[in-house]
Amino acid sequence: MRFLFTGPASAGHVFPMVPTAQALRAAGHQVLFAGSTPLDMLRHSGLPTAEIGDGSTLFDAFRRADPNPEYVTRDRSQEETIRLAGLGFAEHGRASLDGLLAVATAWRPDVIVHAAFQAAAPLVAAKLGIPAVVHNFGVMSGFGMVGTLAGLLSAEYEAHGVEGPATHTVLDVVPATLGGDGTGWRVRYVPYNGGGTVPRDLLGRGDRPRIAVTLGTVLTEWTGVNPLVRMISEAASVDADFLLAVGDADLGPLGELPANVRPLPWVPLAQLLDSADAIVHHGGSGTLLTAAALAVPQLILPQGADHFINVDAAQGLGFALRATSDDVDATLLTRLITDEGLRKAATTTQAEIASLPSPAELVPYFEALA
Repeated sequence: MRFLFTGPASAGHVFPMVPTAQALRAAGHQVLFAGSTPLDMLRHSGLPTAEIGDGSTLFDAFRRADPNPEYVTRDRSQEETIRLAGLGFAEHGRASLDGLLAVATAWRPDVIVHAAFQAAAPLVAAKLGIPAVVHNFGVMSGFGMVGTLAGLLSAEYEAHGVEGPATHTVLDVVPATLGGDGTGWRVRYVPYNGGGTVPRDLLGRGDRPRIAVTLGTVLTEWTGVNPLVRMISEAASVDADFLLAVGDADLGPLGELPANVRPLPWVPLAQLLDSADAIVHHGGSGTLLTAAALAVPQLILPQGADHFINVDAAQGLGFALRATSDDVDATLLTRLITDEGLRKAATTTQAEIASLPSPAELVPYFEALA
């Protein structure tokens, strides 16, 4: 059988889909990923890829939808944040629609598996009569976003003679306690963070606690490392080593780094957390779920996007602390590595994630759709 995967060119949306695609491929099916610029994150997955879109990036699409887009939105309601996100992703969908339709028409997949925020995929699936699966990426509902994006692309639906998005099966990558849609399937979250070299001294545990620090793959493009300025200054007063994993972001705003803060090149997050005792991050879905799957206690500094939805869910289950970037201090960082309640809650959530079917176990479900 043939399975066409597609999603916006953003690690947070694409990476959760890779283990599902790899499971189908390992079962002997043909898998093709239709992706937009940049394609590097897909090439590293080992999956065959077809390029769609007009060569512009997701950030370009947001700029077309709003000349002054903002990522950090602490004072904006979640509803307004989602509405504005819809405008950007709808614009990105317009740019990829013709290419995705051409790929699907030529390759004739049996099933289209798409990220909830890939606005063109439901239209293409409906036009060609192909079963579709909405592949969620985290805590928030993806099914609702499919409807929102379809409304924003109403002119495109009308032009193609399609009344509405394809009938969907929804795949959640979180246990029910964390959220998701809950109307379709659930699958175990298997961390996939791309390739990268792991320093040998980080393959085992350290002599004292280690705290990983990251802002994901998108936030640093908008704000740099500014959300970490106070945290890094407080790190010197904490009896722990801090692993600063912000890729090639400019560290200048952080000033002179304390002796216990170690900047790292790109390291796959799951491997980094395998030797960490805690993590400080922005609240992105991929980071939150990778840490949850490994039972690593979290301190979340939400900035925008879905971060506030995620931190509410994590706090509700007790495996994360929450603070603003300006309120982080040594006392809070010390609590992060010493609070047994946090660690027990993280272990409980890890067990809930592990109890879900693996991507391989869901292969028969996909086969039945076709």
